[in-house]
Amino acid sequence: MELQQMRYVVAVAETNSFTRAAERCLVVQSALSHQIARLEKELGARLFERTSRRVRLTPAGEAFLPAARQCLDAAERAAAEVAAAVGEVRGRLAVGLIPTVTAVDIPGALRDFRRQYPHVRITLRVGASDDLVEKIKEGALDVAFLGLPTTARPQGVAAHELADDRLVAVVAPDHPLAAEPAVDLRRLSCEVFVDLPAGTAGRAQSDQAFSAAGLSRDVAFEVTTADYIARLVGQGLAIAMLPSAYAPQLTGVTTVEVTDAPARVEYVTWSHVSRTPAATAFLALLDIPAMPGTE
Repeated sequence: MELQQMRYVVAVAETNSFTRAAERCLVVQSALSHQIARLEKELGARLFERTSRRVRLTPAGEAFLPAARQCLDAAERAAAEVAAAVGEVRGRLAVGLIPTVTAVDIPGALRDFRRQYPHVRITLRVGASDDLVEKIKEGALDVAFLGLPTTARPQGVAAHELADDRLVAVVAPDHPLAAEPAVDLRRLSCEVFVDLPAGTAGRAQSDQAFSAAGLSRDVAFEVTTADYIARLVGQGLAIAMLPSAYAPQLTGVTTVEVTDAPARVEYVTWSHVSRTPAATAFLALLDIPAMPGTE
């Protein structure tokens, strides 16, 4: 079993196509297919179901894929550790973040990191806090920036608190609330809301606050990005609650202070099991302490 064969399997699984996988791996399709067939023969099981219209993993392939990714990640880390031992930082830096991070200028930090470590391949994933934590645990991400309610902390990863913030109401400029200096949750509970999907950490901040106040609200619109929240708010379809430090970035909406607003905490997280040289260098660039708390 060879690492290259594992790379081919991962590429086919991610593209759902032998043709696109071959293009990604810069090999002819026949060579890629031959290597996967050799691997399947060695394993004694087919990894993919192939038809004229689709390619998908078999149950054996589903079982093989996570282990293959772990092997490839381990090989990449080993090469990066060797490079670090001779004074070079190489390998990858896989970063995850929620869209409303404000405590760190992520694009600026990545720009500075690339200038200092040009041989590191940087990737970026935007997602929900809970999903990003799981990606850290799986080894798919090296560093992630989260936002959580004050009642929660990242679990199973190393975490460093960056900043805390309060939510503000976001309304259309012609909304009756736009002229108010401040409102409370009871007044907001009469409005129709747009928010993140139920069950996400970003949604929990508001849900917990209304519940603690003995209030319910109508969340008629569920979306996954803050910019789309602002677009719906701007059209007068709903109101929203977003972090006060993030809200000024939005256009076409008005923010209103909330006297009993919920709060959230931004964290930077990474694996407490192993930290790549690139992750170590990135955290050092951000002046993050080497020994953070781990939950």
